[in-house]
Amino acid sequence: QVQLVESGGDLVQPGGSLRLSCAASGFAFDSYAMSWYRQAPGKERELVATISSTGGSTSYADSVKGRFTISRDNGKKTVYLQMNSLKPEDTAVYTCAKSVRPWGTQIGSWGQGIQVTVSS
Repeated sequence: QVQLVESGGDLVQPGGSLRLSCAASGFAFDSYAMSWYRQAPGKERELVATISSTGGSTSYADSVKGRFTISRDNGKKTVYLQMNSLKPEDTAVYTCAKSVRPWGTQIGSWGQGIQVTVSS
């Protein structure tokens, strides 16, 4: 069965950096796009970034462009989210998601989510 396990969440000061990882298993990782979503308390879930199955295409929410980078290692079956210049408004539960296609955000499976807190 599909499993997506996030790691790397933490408490970090404003301006700091974190790298989230999502280890995948149970499917042909290199055949599907992957995305990161986030949800802050009292807010709707937001698509943060998407990467195609080959890693050749990416897209980002306007709120994180220039600060966050999504990447993947198909050999390790892992997708990453490098987050720089973090702001308090980046505080949220971040969740890894598997698409049903090589590109796009029609989601087939979700991870359990991991907390990222940006605070001084």
